[in-house]
Amino acid sequence: MSTLATRFQHVDYLWDEQAAAELGDDQVALFLYRSNILGADLRITNYGGGNTSCKTHELDPLTNEEVEVMWIKGSGGDIGTLTRSGIAGLYTGRLRDLKKVYAGLADEDRMVGLFNHAIFDLDSRAPSIDTPLHGLLPFKHIDHLHPDALIAVAAAADSRQITREIWGDTMGWVPWQRPGFDLGLQLERTLAENPGIRGIVLGSHGLFTWGDTSHACYLNSLEVIEMASEYIERKVREQGTVFGGEKVKPSPARARREKAAALMPLLRGLASSENRMIGHFTDDDRVLEFINSYDLERLAPMGTSCPDHFLRTKIQPLVLDLQPRQDLSDTEAVMQALRPSFARYREEYRQYYETHKHSNSPGMRDPNPVVILYPGVGMFTFAKNKQTARVAGEFYVNAINVMRGAEAISTYTSLPRQEAFDIEYWLLEEAKLQRMPPEKPLSRKVALVTGAGGGIGKAIADKLAAEGAVVVLTDIAEERLREAAATYDDDTATYAVCDVTDRASVAEAFEAACLEFGGVDIVVHSAGLAISKPLEETTEDDWNLLQNVLVRGQFTLAQAATEVMRRQGLGGDIIPIASKNGLVSGPNNVAYGTAKAAQQHMARLLAAELGGDNIRVNTVNPDGVIIGSKIWEGAWAEGRAKAYGITVEELPTHYAKRNLLNRIIRPEDIADGVFAFTILEKSTGNILNVDGGMANAFVR
Repeated sequence: MSTLATRFQHVDYLWDEQAAAELGDDQVALFLYRSNILGADLRITNYGGGNTSCKTHELDPLTNEEVEVMWIKGSGGDIGTLTRSGIAGLYTGRLRDLKKVYAGLADEDRMVGLFNHAIFDLDSRAPSIDTPLHGLLPFKHIDHLHPDALIAVAAAADSRQITREIWGDTMGWVPWQRPGFDLGLQLERTLAENPGIRGIVLGSHGLFTWGDTSHACYLNSLEVIEMASEYIERKVREQGTVFGGEKVKPSPARARREKAAALMPLLRGLASSENRMIGHFTDDDRVLEFINSYDLERLAPMGTSCPDHFLRTKIQPLVLDLQPRQDLSDTEAVMQALRPSFARYREEYRQYYETHKHSNSPGMRDPNPVVILYPGVGMFTFAKNKQTARVAGEFYVNAINVMRGAEAISTYTSLPRQEAFDIEYWLLEEAKLQRMPPEKPLSRKVALVTGAGGGIGKAIADKLAAEGAVVVLTDIAEERLREAAATYDDDTATYAVCDVTDRASVAEAFEAACLEFGGVDIVVHSAGLAISKPLEETTEDDWNLLQNVLVRGQFTLAQAATEVMRRQGLGGDIIPIASKNGLVSGPNNVAYGTAKAAQQHMARLLAAELGGDNIRVNTVNPDGVIIGSKIWEGAWAEGRAKAYGITVEELPTHYAKRNLLNRIIRPEDIADGVFAFTILEKSTGNILNVDGGMANAFVR
């Protein structure tokens, strides 16, 4: 470990001299490198938070003269994953010339449009609202960050005094101001009045630091954050307790997760009253310290202070009025406690909107809570996808850290509600939302697929994920599952080892789905095997194995899926993968064909029973999926080849020639059939043959 690295106890020193040296004197590359390593430490800034920049001298393509250009993170980007395509390049001189036309606070939104007139790099990302804050300062490299420790200082009741106590006259301070051109002018003025400072604390907001090189800027940022962190921890030690001490004893770790999994579908259903949501759960020690404390009741309603926090978490969380050891098995009793809490939250949010809206404010957004706190258990967050829900949770952990620090050094203060509203419903934020790409067909839905370690099951999982769903892969073989899950990012898929013949194993898979994503919307039973033998060679073990995996497995999955779907109240899809063999009588196939026929009729029976819950049950019947299908490996292929008097190598062509379209059927074709049923919201009890057209399998 380098000497520099050992200087820091509260942040990670991640600068790699060799990696930086490989970038040479490319200041933009070094600025991107600095941005990425800053964003890798969530104590420094969270996903999408903060901004970084550098200034270089370039040849103006219009005049061939050297001009100063500022490179800065573009609107909506994330410094931790920032690349060259995510930055904006602007003429610094033109940006500063905008001071001549700025007409005051009422002119802020117009100024954002004028940033485009200062664009140097025609491939630029849209400039962010923070652009003038960087452009009006003279430094070559600038960091604008939201470290928990600094926001704690910024959100303290006597923030200015504490800033001076920590850094003396080396740090400037400006009061809360919404980001924009005027705040840039305030930073410029503060620097002019205090020319020797190393940075500026923004009241209730964050931190500005700088340096002549990328490394100097990085080191300055870390040193300033370290000093604030040390100050806060010293105050915490002197105080002895945080958040007033522990009021609620947390449940044991396993019990917390069991309760979270049981509660998640109920919360998800309530939080999805306007738009379906994906969930995230954490029982991080920092969360437990806060939600189990005496001060929870006082601090939680105050809301967050930093705009980056509440834009993702809403202005305040919902605190559940449930006992940590409350029995959650009685769904209706729990719902009787939850419904009034959600109703009150929605009404309070509506009042917040009505009280603070302007004549040109966008319409009220979804009034449901994003962050839900359950004392003794943990924190739930809900959003349009897993990443957004997870990031909302991370931001609320940041908010907890801020409250902890501010309470240790002074008294925590949040933004006035009108200021918070003006940020949340800022027309520029609304415009950013409107620029978001349209959601995919299965966005906001959770799919659980059995047999997803390979073959048809993996193809189905791939298709559902590609269409926007988050996916729980299940299979009996863990090694195969790990390999399959590694093809997705963590916010798209998880996996659970599941033996569909074991009720406890199925229950654990659904618990994993609820804990990871909040519930289940689509269940696809693709796990299977095939045995092809003449009647006299078919053993009782053959028969029982097929019945257990295909039929009883489908029954057990349907029971587990229905329980979760009813708790959510959002409907759902159950889609068994059966076979053409359930409709067509063929030789050497009595055990397999009977099991597949049972699957098909069970689906019809389930469709008839579950329609009132808006749970649709439809069957996909493949035929002849030889290439890429697991069941065609080994004895099954040999058995079918023997039944038709051909070789195993001739099977794909044989099956293609016998269907009306003369097409080879692949796993991806079955996946398309499953996807079709998921978007046919008024179809249930149906069968879709994906077999290239087999006249003897026509169902009508």
